[in-house]
Amino acid sequence: MKLTTKGRYAVTAMLDLAIHFDKGAVTLAQIAARQGISLSYLEQLFARLRRQGLVQSTRGPGGGYALAMAPEKISVAEIIVAINEQIDATRCGGDQNCSSEERCLTHYLWEDLSERIREFLSGISLGELVNRPNVQEVAMRQENRTDVGVSSY
Repeated sequence: MKLTTKGRYAVTAMLDLAIHFDKGAVTLAQIAARQGISLSYLEQLFARLRRQGLVQSTRGPGGGYALAMAPEKISVAEIIVAINEQIDATRCGGDQNCSSEERCLTHYLWEDLSERIREFLSGISLGELVNRPNVQEVAMRQENRTDVGVSSY
């Protein structure tokens, strides 16, 4: 399974929101600056995340985005699926036509791997990630960097 940039950026942006969960709405510009992700790319991702009910938006002064539920209730797998990423290690995309329109010799191996990856990512919530010391350390460094006006974007 190859996780694309789209999937990585979506999880990163959602984790940024989870870190700032108790501070109210966060603008996409703030996420872009902290995470080094293009603002226009974030706009596309957040449109999908909002349609899937994972984030909510607030317009006007003080507006931005916030998680639609507690970080503990959002799994990494949900984020990846919400932006139309596939958690699939098979060559055929699960269609069982990997070798001359039939299943290849290793189809079931890759299918099993896909299921394990799905289970693994379903078992990790944003809340768990936020509480990891290494995530806290990186978040603090990013916050300090953007507070002094140095942007990674």
